[in-house]
Amino acid sequence: MNNSAGNTVRLLWAGLRALLVLTIVCGVIYPLAVTGVAQGILPDKSNGSEITANGKVVGSELIGQRYDLPLKKGEETAAPDLKWFQPRPSNGLGTNGVNTQYKLILSGATNRSGDNKDLIDWVTAAKAAVVKDNSVPGHPVSPSAVPADAVTSSGSGLDPDISPQYAQLQVRRVAERNHLGVDQVEKLVEQHTDGRILGFVGEPRVNVLQLNIALKELVNGG
Repeated sequence: MNNSAGNTVRLLWAGLRALLVLTIVCGVIYPLAVTGVAQGILPDKSNGSEITANGKVVGSELIGQRYDLPLKKGEETAAPDLKWFQPRPSNGLGTNGVNTQYKLILSGATNRSGDNKDLIDWVTAAKAAVVKDNSVPGHPVSPSAVPADAVTSSGSGLDPDISPQYAQLQVRRVAERNHLGVDQVEKLVEQHTDGRILGFVGEPRVNVLQLNIALKELVNGG
């Protein structure tokens, strides 16, 4: 009986020591080591790929943002502020059934098939809005010129980039709203267009936040 109790105590003590050692190694030493290496080698990436403007963090190059006008009384969805380049649509705006204080941008795709009526209606309405918003006097936008990323959300709903085609489609509207020359805005788009990764991975893209920061600097005479 005493031997059995003694063995149990020894096993419990061994288990406790293993728990303490693994907690220190895996829960303290390893995270600190990984964090230290990441901060030393890739400080920008390890801190969330933050984007700064005028010394302040204004977002991340990995997460898309909306550029909307203030929500008016009676509106459920704010209208886009058309002086800025607009991102891809996001169908992730939703409410949390537990947290009743906030509206959250929920990451996730709509998961609807290509022949789903709701999806077809959304795309049709989005295309009509893109054509209307970006048509300027003397330069109407053809529905056939609207790229897919202008009317569909990404898999996460938080894509920070748009295609060069969608950015180019917005150039005349942005130029007109900000009293700039079309050539000035086109140059901004060209400067903020990134090519394929390693020359063959992915598609050319334009980071909307970085482009709008540059636009603001141009408007302010920077």
